[in-house]
Amino acid sequence: MPFLRNKKLFVFLIGFIILVILIGYSLNNRDNPNTAEKFLNDVVGWGQNVIHTPVNFVTDIVANIKDFKSTYEENQVLREQIAQHKGLVYQVQELKKENEQLRNNLNITETIRDYNPIQATVIARSPEQWLNEVTINKGEQHGIKQNMVVITAEGMVGKVKTANGFTSKVQLLSGFDEYNRISAMISREEGGNIYGMIEGFDKETNSLLFRIIEESDTDIEEGELVVSSGMGGVFPAGLQIGTVKDVVSDQYGLTRTALVEPAAEMYEVNQVIVLDRSIEGVEESETEGDE
Repeated sequence: MPFLRNKKLFVFLIGFIILVILIGYSLNNRDNPNTAEKFLNDVVGWGQNVIHTPVNFVTDIVANIKDFKSTYEENQVLREQIAQHKGLVYQVQELKKENEQLRNNLNITETIRDYNPIQATVIARSPEQWLNEVTINKGEQHGIKQNMVVITAEGMVGKVKTANGFTSKVQLLSGFDEYNRISAMISREEGGNIYGMIEGFDKETNSLLFRIIEESDTDIEEGELVVSSGMGGVFPAGLQIGTVKDVVSDQYGLTRTALVEPAAEMYEVNQVIVLDRSIEGVEESETEGDE
């Protein structure tokens, strides 16, 4: 047994010495390696390849994971930026729309000289009463009173139903019924105005119902203008209500009703004008009229 151990040690030492000699020889003659050196280089290269391949594989996986994470984070940032951009676009559109409404309201207030226009903004609208009423941000403290007429740049939208201290409820034309009527007329430049009453709103046709009281020899045509007549005492004369869409008769043919398309948009009311008649000139004229 000791002999075998010494023999193995001897063989190992001889092999190590030969390896050192081959390595030294290969370092001195790199340009012309012999067969043994080529074999040794191939063995070392194969070993390096065996080690390098899985290392590269793991390194590529780690790099791909980092790239994927970086791409995901960039994608999230881009999504947030796109969402912010869409929000800004929507805000700009709303501001443009509001600005246009305010400009139109400003233009129309210049034409209403017998009234004190009170600018107001719609602040609430109930889904159940969407076509019936809205809440505005002006009340008694701003001069708002019950039954004051409410308009937009397009035309009449309704009247003040209740006035609180700092807010008011406006009853829209589309919420009117036979108990809330408007004296109106079909205005004609050549005379022969046709008078009647706005007595309700037909949801199926989205039309105001204008019951004709005073008939005319000429037919009512589509597109004719319907305005307030001022005879009811609540609404001033000359405010645009809408245009005629169609005329229908009752089942007996005794009365006719015109379907009127509202001039103002009832589904989307944002900026309104409340007309206050309590200015000096109007008060004096009304007092003289009463006398």
